[in-house]
Amino acid sequence: MKLKVVIHEADEGGFWAEVPAIAGCATQGETFDELLQNIYEAVEGCLAVEVRDIAVTDKDKVVEIAV
Repeated sequence: MKLKVVIHEADEGGFWAEVPAIAGCATQGETFDELLQNIYEAVEGCLAVEVRDIAVTDKDKVVEIAV
């Protein structure tokens, strides 16, 4: 999966980024390298869905995939 990330320089120093394809998915970092690491964590967290929040029946299967 490829996602576009918009990276901004923060007025107070450091950087912040947002992922337009995922509503509310944003993060920040003091350095560009820290920001890149945080982007991966933010996307993973934004895409994570708790199975308990979804009605799952005995006929349904729950699987995890890597993207």
